[in-house]
Amino acid sequence: MGSSPLVLLVEGQTAGRDSLAGMLRKASYDIAIVRTGAEAQSWLVENQPDLIIFDASTMRSNGARNCRRLRRQAENTPIIHCRSTGQEEDRSAGADVYLMRPFSPRKLLNRARALLPADEHKEEIVHYGNITLYRFKRSVEVDGKGEYSLTPKLTQLLEIFIRHPNELLTRPQLMQTVWETDFVGDTRTLDVHIRWVRECIEVDPSRPQLLQTIRGKGYLLSVNPLLNGKESLTDEE
Repeated sequence: MGSSPLVLLVEGQTAGRDSLAGMLRKASYDIAIVRTGAEAQSWLVENQPDLIIFDASTMRSNGARNCRRLRRQAENTPIIHCRSTGQEEDRSAGADVYLMRPFSPRKLLNRARALLPADEHKEEIVHYGNITLYRFKRSVEVDGKGEYSLTPKLTQLLEIFIRHPNELLTRPQLMQTVWETDFVGDTRTLDVHIRWVRECIEVDPSRPQLLQTIRGKGYLLSVNPLLNGKESLTDEE
């Protein structure tokens, strides 16, 4: 991948002020714009983008058939399919992400960032076992499970565990570090975020083997099913 990700933007001639080109350029993406599915197929013969955005909301149809053709031609390239307000989502299009108008620039860019491969020259990558955390892109990749996009708080929470493996992190520690509060009277927010982290990294989130609960104390990230000989205990989350 070059210095900036290359995005193939497929949008109709009438896109006008609804064009996504401006926000993508502002985010420092290189963009190639084509107006039809056929033009996109021709462009792909000689070019390889990092991402395809198919904006069917600027076209006469939902673009599912054309999107499927692009998927067959560029089978390893992630695709974002955008549709008009109220238009039913058509999963047969073969896209990786489906968005319905209207959506904010942040939402589109977050989805795009999660699909793009990490630029290791710009990205800070944190590893632990089979877990790879991309701090800038805010996503986590786990061998055998694929890649998941993360919220800023989830990224921060997971990073703490990865940087302190096999170390008990108490609830007050986590609340202070991630949420910058000493208040631990209501830890439901922490419990929910722990559950979300487990959904990303565990084979079976209901029976966590990596992110263990030490009842009454806190949590510990371990590659071992047993915590130094102690039986692992899970929360009723």
